[in-house]
Amino acid sequence: MQCKHLFRTRKPSPSSRSNLHRSLTAFDLTLMGIGVIIGAGVFVLTGVAAATKAGPAIIYSYIFSGLGSLFAALSYAELATAVGGCGSAYGYTYAGFGELIAWIIGWNLIFEYTLAVATVAIGWSGYFNDALFSLNIHLSPALTHNPFEGGIVNLPPMIAIGLLAILLCIGTKQSARFTSAIVAIKIAVIALFIFIATRHIFITHVTHWHNFMPFGWAGVMQGAALVFYAYIGFDALSTAAEETINPQRALPLGIIGSVLICAFIYMVVAGLLTLIVPYTALNVKSPVAESLLMIGYPVVAGIIAVGAIAGLTTGMLVMYYGVTRITLAIARDGLLPSFFARIHPRTHTPINNILLYGAIIALIAGFMPLGAAAELVNIGTLSAFILVCVGVIVMRRVHPDLPRPFKLPFGPLIPLLGAAFCAILMYNLPLVTWIRFGLWLAAGLVIYFAWGYRNSRLNANPSEGS
Repeated sequence: MQCKHLFRTRKPSPSSRSNLHRSLTAFDLTLMGIGVIIGAGVFVLTGVAAATKAGPAIIYSYIFSGLGSLFAALSYAELATAVGGCGSAYGYTYAGFGELIAWIIGWNLIFEYTLAVATVAIGWSGYFNDALFSLNIHLSPALTHNPFEGGIVNLPPMIAIGLLAILLCIGTKQSARFTSAIVAIKIAVIALFIFIATRHIFITHVTHWHNFMPFGWAGVMQGAALVFYAYIGFDALSTAAEETINPQRALPLGIIGSVLICAFIYMVVAGLLTLIVPYTALNVKSPVAESLLMIGYPVVAGIIAVGAIAGLTTGMLVMYYGVTRITLAIARDGLLPSFFARIHPRTHTPINNILLYGAIIALIAGFMPLGAAAELVNIGTLSAFILVCVGVIVMRRVHPDLPRPFKLPFGPLIPLLGAAFCAILMYNLPLVTWIRFGLWLAAGLVIYFAWGYRNSRLNANPSEGS
């Protein structure tokens, strides 16, 4: 085995092998980004992080994690327009760092997206069950709890994943239209919460910011490491490069626009939540709806719950979409079997990937508890973001003549800031998360050397390398 092959890069070039259909605009991408970013973060993690980590200073946590996400998003935008493809950070690290590092990042992204969809599906199930309960519809506890919780299976999220699988199989444009409709509902209910909470503050003059930073700056940083999960998802947009009309313009607009809009929404919602109720009361599954119940708005709380279901649905859809496209890109390079690289001739979608991941995600959501999932998802994502940021610098040195329709200003400053912010957030994650992350990496290396290295397209065709 020649070790230098593991780190040999390939020449980045526009993909001409794809049968994926170009149908997405910048507006579609922005809505997809908002659809996946505004979800579990605003409807669940805001309360948990405020109650256990940062208090009202959760606003600072969102600012810090938002800056890290924005710098990473800018780096993504440059590489997405220069390198292209549907593999997200996997494709960019392949072009900049070589096959082995690309495989590690791709392996992490597969785990991140799969676990993230399952986690959101379980959260969706809780809101869905609450909505049914409010309509006096009662499902058997045996069918709404996994075996670890005393039930047989958590059936609602499995059904939801099955329906999303059908939608993704039908086609990308149809999925984007569905996402656009749901995003409109979600933004409307968030606007309703902002209106009601602001009105309540003006009427009652209530404030719970007397102890604004109860856990100090350490709590703010731990909160930032936790709520970083709220921003995960914009990277899924870069997997749509081959299905985007005019990707050189649309991808940067979609990625950066969705991050900025969502960061603003997060900070406003977090500020209002901690103003209208004590931060200690927010450690619940549905903090936005619960806070309205506490201040006497039960009807609005029910409407918010419906919006939460919509928000979590689009989050599942876009992350589910992303993992199928990343797997497609990895399989094209021979690091996974060709089964994962097949495109259906009629729908122009990777149906094999969609159905397989649908089955895996449904089984996880139906039978497994995922208590520390958010932190585990975060560490894989942060590692990918760091390499994307560094990859911008490497690609400028390795491929200085590569066309860059969108190029970051100020030299390497923005990518370096992105890498530094993400590294600080990783440092603030618990030790047990690092241990689990290490075990997952070890499993990925075994698969790579047992299959990927032997079947790599780059290994079979050395002339494709740079």
